Amino acid sequence: MQHVEVERTIAAPIEKVWSRYTDHVSWTEWAGMGKVHLEREGTPAPNGVGCVRVISSGGVKVFEEVLSFAAPQRMTYRVVRGGLPIRKHLGEVVFASQGNATKITWRCEFESRIPGLGLPFRLLITRLFRSALAGLAKQLQS
Repeated sequence: MQHVEVERTIAAPIEKVWSRYTDHVSWTEWAGMGKVHLEREGTPAPNGVGCVRVISSGGVKVFEEVLSFAAPQRMTYRVVRGGLPIRKHLGEVVFASQGNATKITWRCEFESRIPGLGLPFRLLITRLFRSALAGLAKQLQS
């Protein structure tokens, strides 16, 4: 099992950071992962539990389902299909107030479907998470 954990503190209140991060369609503007749309809305609508977000980039699509949605502290999700040849991908994003700032901890675990590629996939996902959180920080500062 591979584990990824990335942290970033963003100079914005927790409600604002939570709202922008969990506005899945807005990822198209700031996450640097390609185009994002909703295949299915969740509860609360549209971005909560049961929501399926689709991230499309370079002809590759990743379908992620929101499993828990505890505003504004925690969201969990899983990859349901597409993307890298990985399985058992579970993600968690935790938001914590730090004065007027918000600390985000984004973690996931997964298994590689291809022996020996777990580490390269872990490094790639770590880079994607760091880049997305940098984009979120920039978006919230403008």
